[in-house]
Amino acid sequence: MKLSLENIAHLKICLYPDPVLSKVAKSIEVITPEIVALANKMVDLMHEAKGIGLAAPQVGVSLRLFVINPSGEEGEDIILINPKLDNFEGQSEIEEGCLSIPGIHCDVKRSASCVVRAQDVAGAIFEIDCEALLSHVVQHENDHLDGILIIDKLSTLQKMKHRKAIKELERDF
Repeated sequence: MKLSLENIAHLKICLYPDPVLSKVAKSIEVITPEIVALANKMVDLMHEAKGIGLAAPQVGVSLRLFVINPSGEEGEDIILINPKLDNFEGQSEIEEGCLSIPGIHCDVKRSASCVVRAQDVAGAIFEIDCEALLSHVVQHENDHLDGILIIDKLSTLQKMKHRKAIKELERDF
C-alpha cells in the first residue's frame, strides 16, 4: 500500500489470517510526514482498542514500526521505528493477547529482559532497557515485524484449546 495521509486516516486493525500479518516487514528508509502520521494513527487505534502495543503490519502496512504503552497511561506512548532487540536475558511467562487475534489469550514464554534500540519520529536513536511486561510487549510487537503471531507460539495443547476460535477467525476472513 502506498502511504498517503488520506489512506492513513482510514486504517483499521487487520485480523488473523490476513496475509500481511505473516510477512516480514521492510525497514523504513526515510521518516516522512506520512510515517509520522502512520505512527500517530497507530497510537490512536491502540488506545481505541484498549491495547498496549500495535505494529504497523497489524494495520496493513508492512513496515518496521510499532507503538507501545504498557502502562496504558495517557502521554506514555512510545513510537519505535526500525527497532532492533538484543541483550536477551532470563525467561518469563506471561499471558498475552493480540489485537489482531481477538478472543485468544495464552501464556507465552519470552526473555525476561532485553534492550531495544530504535528511532523516534524525529529520527533520533534511543535505547530502552526492558524488563517484565515491557520486555514481553516489545518482543511481541517485534515478532509482528517478523511475521510471527502468538498462535505460532502455542503448544499443541493450547492449539487444541483455541482451535474453535482460530477456525472462526479463518472462516470470517
